[in-house]
Amino acid sequence: MSPAVFSHGDLRLYLLSLLAEAPQHGYGIIQALTDRTGGTYTPSAGTIYPRLAKLEEEGLVSKTVDGRTTIYSITDAGRAELAGREADLAGIEEGLADSVRLIANEVRQSVQEAMRSLRADLATAAHEEKKSAKARAHSEGMRDERVGSRENLQRADAAITAFRAQVRTDLRTHVARGGSLPTSVVAELENAMEAAARGVIQALSKLEG
Repeated sequence: MSPAVFSHGDLRLYLLSLLAEAPQHGYGIIQALTDRTGGTYTPSAGTIYPRLAKLEEEGLVSKTVDGRTTIYSITDAGRAELAGREADLAGIEEGLADSVRLIANEVRQSVQEAMRSLRADLATAAHEEKKSAKARAHSEGMRDERVGSRENLQRADAAITAFRAQVRTDLRTHVARGGSLPTSVVAELENAMEAAARGVIQALSKLEG
């Protein structure tokens, strides 16, 4: 979601709705907007504070200073305006929910594609290894398979480590940029990894057969 999601007047109304839940300082409001939009919109202080000042000027918001912290609260006039625009607020919140679902779907699809690719690579590697093992047995006779297995185990370890590092980097980068990582996406990742593990076991069973 870009800032354009909040069309003219929408951000003003949404700020009132946040303050109607509880008084808040400026940073808390920015963090709440980030959380509510699934990390897709993090406004700057230069965006939020002028709007808060305008709401205060209109008598819809009041502020109190507690040491170095300024706390903003909605006034009765602000609640009255909020009550009169319930339909508009519902439309804004529906748009935010759609955006969060979209981000979650994109992350889930990315994880699913990565796991599908891993399973395909493992299946191909198992097939090629089986062919290669037969060729080596035919041409080299009594070569100690254990040496080859140890070498391939190191390759497998390296491939798994590289995949793990890539997925962790992608997820950490997504969250560091303020992105949302819902529980459903983590569950999808866990299921995909379990499926990949089953695929490896099946591939090994075929080699033994």
